Amino acid sequence: MIAKTYGGALVGIDALTIRVETSMDSGVNFMLVGLPDSAVKESHYRIATALRHCGYKIPIRRIVINMAPADLKKEGSAYDLTLAMGILAASGQIEEKPGSPCLQRYMLMGELSLDGRLQPLKGVLPLALEAGKQGFAGFILPAQNAPEAALVEKLPVYGVENLRQVVDFFRGKVKLEPFEQEPLSFHAGLSVEEPDFSEVKGQSFCKRALEITAAGGHNILLVGPPGSGKTMLARRLAGILPPLTLDEALETTKIYSVAGKMVAHRRLVETRPFRDPHHTVSYAALVGGGSYPQPGEISLAHNGVLFLDELPEFTRSTLEVLRQPLEDRKISICRAKMRVEYPAGFMLVASMNPCPCGYYNSPDKECTCKPSDISRYLSKISGPLLDRMDLHVQVLPVPYQDLASEGVAETSASIRKRVMAARKLQLERFSGTKLFCNAQMQSRHINRYCRLGKDAAVLLKDAMSHYGMSARTYHRILKVARTIADMDAVADIQPDHVAEALQYRCVDKADWGKR
Repeated sequence: MIAKTYGGALVGIDALTIRVETSMDSGVNFMLVGLPDSAVKESHYRIATALRHCGYKIPIRRIVINMAPADLKKEGSAYDLTLAMGILAASGQIEEKPGSPCLQRYMLMGELSLDGRLQPLKGVLPLALEAGKQGFAGFILPAQNAPEAALVEKLPVYGVENLRQVVDFFRGKVKLEPFEQEPLSFHAGLSVEEPDFSEVKGQSFCKRALEITAAGGHNILLVGPPGSGKTMLARRLAGILPPLTLDEALETTKIYSVAGKMVAHRRLVETRPFRDPHHTVSYAALVGGGSYPQPGEISLAHNGVLFLDELPEFTRSTLEVLRQPLEDRKISICRAKMRVEYPAGFMLVASMNPCPCGYYNSPDKECTCKPSDISRYLSKISGPLLDRMDLHVQVLPVPYQDLASEGVAETSASIRKRVMAARKLQLERFSGTKLFCNAQMQSRHINRYCRLGKDAAVLLKDAMSHYGMSARTYHRILKVARTIADMDAVADIQPDHVAEALQYRCVDKADWGKR
């Protein structure tokens, strides 16, 4: 007899249906085929012990289990329940009766403890979406994962505690009720612990630059001496970004679910991610990877902010891999037998000192570095990577009178209103496309939406010639100028918009890093 059960395999942030075929023949053997990894192969011992503990038995027969498609690598312990139910069905311990549920119409996933209890899984949301897409009558999984899976509409989700409940359900002895929860009430917003711009004294120029960054979804580099407030400013950027849309929240939730980073009792990621890996982060941890590729920091920052503090301290090889994701908004990880693609649509916010001692161009402290030391330090950041930063902002120390001032600075909530107004114009402009902000524009969009008048064109031409800027820098300046125009709620880019955009390219200046 051949029994069929169904599970799912994660491929990136999506899932594919896995058909598990179990056959019983004469003999004594256990064979599991279909590219299972070590965790799947070890399931035989967990399943045998769990079945005995629950009062069932694993037949002393020749058992052959095929996991199809056979050319797709199967990993993890989540197939325990799928395999166990196939063994019980193939050995006749589960018999379909009139009116009882049909085993083949349900997706089953769950790791078994030795006593038959089910342990929670990761990647549940993509699996539930696949189950709904394939038209399964229901999705049976550990009770802890039921709230997340129930985000998928019109898919009955059955959260169970142990193997015995599942067997009794298919034997018709008990009736499982689909998990019910209140309809999804999505309220994207800020964390209650989000730092506020009202806490920042002075730095009006930098605040303006960060507001433009948030309004257009741009990348920004903050350059300044130690203690000038670079990190403090960067950590407040997430508080002025527009709220996540429902589609963005679902996509972000899929990434965190696959990575196993969903917070307990949390159905949905409702705030924009802010990831700040240490400069000792490895290549694989930043971009994703491993024997079975997992999302890295750039994917966990999708739809949010990736903050790299002390940028030159990161290894050059690690930084260079950011170049393609910054352009394509995705990362492809290739292995010998698989290729996985993860979203990586993040805003890159980076900070750095201008030189090894940190005080080059500082108004109140003398730099002790040699010109060659400064040049060598800045060369740790390649030109192509700098080109991909839309804004370069010099952060100067805050004067004493600003620090001692008792005045209250503008709040993040107030700044956020202006950012959302500018984003609304961009959403209307890009309606019907896959673009959501100015930073995502390609050449054809720039040619259409960033046309310059005669005076603005002359100003930009002179700046390009004087500073020797690249074609990529030219496009970055146009994008930033377009965002500034949106913040002023005007249709055409004016010369003053271009002039302001040029102010935010300090590292491009010919005299930067020279004395």
